[in-house]
Amino acid sequence: MNIISIDKQVINQMPRVTFAGRIHVIDAISQVKSAVTALRTAQAVGFDTETRPSFKRGERHHVALLQLSTDTDAFLFRLNKTGLPKPLLQFLEDRTVSKIGLSTNDDFNQLRRLEPTLRPAGFTELQELVTHYQIADMSLQKIYAILFQQKISKSQQLTNWEAPTLTDAQQQYAAIDAWACLQIHRHLLSGAFDPTLSPYYHESLTPA
Repeated sequence: MNIISIDKQVINQMPRVTFAGRIHVIDAISQVKSAVTALRTAQAVGFDTETRPSFKRGERHHVALLQLSTDTDAFLFRLNKTGLPKPLLQFLEDRTVSKIGLSTNDDFNQLRRLEPTLRPAGFTELQELVTHYQIADMSLQKIYAILFQQKISKSQQLTNWEAPTLTDAQQQYAAIDAWACLQIHRHLLSGAFDPTLSPYYHESLTPA
């Protein structure tokens, strides 16, 4: 069986992705409604979350950041400061709004620790979508590299997402993760990607 898969060493040689759009940090409940209103004007949005890493056994943190991005604007909702306000909750549950994410069930489980009644709707799971294009890799970094030959840096992944102020590097990282989901989804559905022409197309070493 032929699959598409990429090595980390290949990704490390690629140019790094940057987010050229506007980043909006939402750290007060009073900012949430207008941000959600702006997001509702988009045909689709990318989705992701970040949680402060745990370095002690048994230690768990709540989701600190929820990212929603259009092509041009990334909204970073600091849930550690605002909780999960009703306008944002309604947006996540609105099946008429197309939202694109990766490993979304993990995100949903984390968000339900803040709001147990959460019932997400309107989501597309990229890990399911890419299998239809013979892509075997399931990480955002690898999928993006396969499609666009660019590297999403993960250097900020284990930083403190509950810090009083997010650094520019954290903001870039968070914005890219949500924005990249949107770009992957659009590129695949556009028909521009032919799996058989991918330079990472090869025979699987494991039986189907």
